[in-house]
Amino acid sequence: MPRSRDSVAVGVAIPSLVPWGRSPDADLVYRAMATVIGAATAGDLARELGMARHRITDALAELESIDAVEARQPAGGPRMRVWVPRPPAELIASLRRGLTRASARRSAVPAPRAPMPYEWMLPGVARHLQTKAMTRLRLAELVGVARHEHLAMNTELVFDPASARFGVPMDRKLLARGVAMRVLGVHEGNPDPLLRYGRDPAERRPDYRTTPNVPMKLFVIDRKVALLPVAQEDFAQGYLEVAHPPLVEALVSLFDRHWDAARDILEHVVPDLIMNARERAVVTLLAAGHTDATAARELRISQRSVTNVLRALMDRLGVDNRFQLGLALGSLHVVGPRRPSTTPKETEEKEHQ
Repeated sequence: MPRSRDSVAVGVAIPSLVPWGRSPDADLVYRAMATVIGAATAGDLARELGMARHRITDALAELESIDAVEARQPAGGPRMRVWVPRPPAELIASLRRGLTRASARRSAVPAPRAPMPYEWMLPGVARHLQTKAMTRLRLAELVGVARHEHLAMNTELVFDPASARFGVPMDRKLLARGVAMRVLGVHEGNPDPLLRYGRDPAERRPDYRTTPNVPMKLFVIDRKVALLPVAQEDFAQGYLEVAHPPLVEALVSLFDRHWDAARDILEHVVPDLIMNARERAVVTLLAAGHTDATAARELRISQRSVTNVLRALMDRLGVDNRFQLGLALGSLHVVGPRRPSTTPKETEEKEHQ
């Protein structure tokens, strides 16, 4: 069912609820509702977070006990209860005062905090994010405040679909804000392995280099925070969030060394190219802003001939679309700076005189 996002707090840092005695599941569910999902049913939450329904139900009961969420009953009946998160600032202030309505009704103080694996921490060095879902949520928070640089190393030969679908809009947001992105992976990068997960072939993508020797899975945000798996061979064991400057600096140095030794995505697919007169004329006109139709009229050939020329060039360069063709031709510097004798607009005007 559609969910309201009115209660989502965009760009707000939400402290962990674990210090107030809440479980990691309750903490994850509240953070997800407050920052990404908004009001939702238990079924919605189970699907979005990839958690068992009984864990979601237990977490919601725990959150309701501290008034972190409120159940609302729409017309659909008792099984369609929608859970609405309390605004984060209001909840945290209430917890700090120790005066939630639930505790007042019970006339008791909150239970003492139990040690939780999620809060395992080397003070000032690292903390453990227990699951991939927790890590994705934390990464979304960090992406929301990133301003300068995002580095990533991918060791997977086959991407986890949930992580890949999460990564495409994340890349899009970072690039739209002008954040410099560099990605190092084992995939050849051509074709883009994320096309099947929602990336448009024509949209911008991070700078990408490939190497068979990616040393580890890693994310580094603004050279201040790094996320890396607890066990490189099993991401399900969760990630470490590292904010200790010497460690982050060492991880950035590791990235840079492997980046410098890796290949650009087009380095291995762009051979020497000699174009005939028609091919060069088509490419030059299109680079100057002509459409297929106006380029065809300018050259006195059919539009199909223009398409065939481009298809033949893509086949020779081993690329799959016009965007990649443009990158390949640009890297070879085969398009000269000269302007065509007429612009597309002038061509149209001449034909109507």
